[in-house]
Amino acid sequence: MNKIFRNVKDNPLFQGIAYTDFNAMLECMSAKVRSFNRDEVILLSGDNVKFVGLVLSGSVHVIKEDLHGRVTILDEIGVSGAFGEVFACAGVSHSPVTVIAVEDSEILTIDYRRIITACSSACQFHVALIGNMLRLIASKNLLLNQKIDILSKRTTREKLLHFFDIHRGAASKFTIPYNREELAHYLCVDRSAMSSELCKMRDEGLITFNKNQFEIK
Repeated sequence: MNKIFRNVKDNPLFQGIAYTDFNAMLECMSAKVRSFNRDEVILLSGDNVKFVGLVLSGSVHVIKEDLHGRVTILDEIGVSGAFGEVFACAGVSHSPVTVIAVEDSEILTIDYRRIITACSSACQFHVALIGNMLRLIASKNLLLNQKIDILSKRTTREKLLHFFDIHRGAASKFTIPYNREELAHYLCVDRSAMSSELCKMRDEGLITFNKNQFEIK
């Protein structure tokens, strides 16, 4: 229980939830811990959305695949991150995305209906959970707008620079959570063209990089 609380306490969903209430809350929410191997599907596009997932260990990708098999990475979620809450609370019966484990991962699954519906026991933490869920969804909407802003750029270079600008914050050196193929999927660009553009930017003295570590000059 200590490990679970330690790994999810920073998630906005559990803001204001004390450790002394945590065990009772998990029981009330019908929470379960599930293990997934690397590349194993956690939630498949078209599946019924029955739970909100929180990453206890490892990391997951939220992806979208078109009819031609082209993959777009919508999000990368690490420890303490959540997925499925937007679709669950919006009443989406079938998932429009696939969630896949990037590495061996443990996921805490919570029945979303237990979150958004007040329980008969009138748990003290339930009101806090409902308010936290609203804030969590609002935060996800901000990230979605950020992604839309990146994809709205006209050229691959503009997309890359805007993506780097967001991930580096105030630092000149930073690490991104994607390899080259994953970054191309995230930016919705051709991998070869993106790699060529990165090399041009390096040759022009704009950036330096080593694998997923970058520096803005």
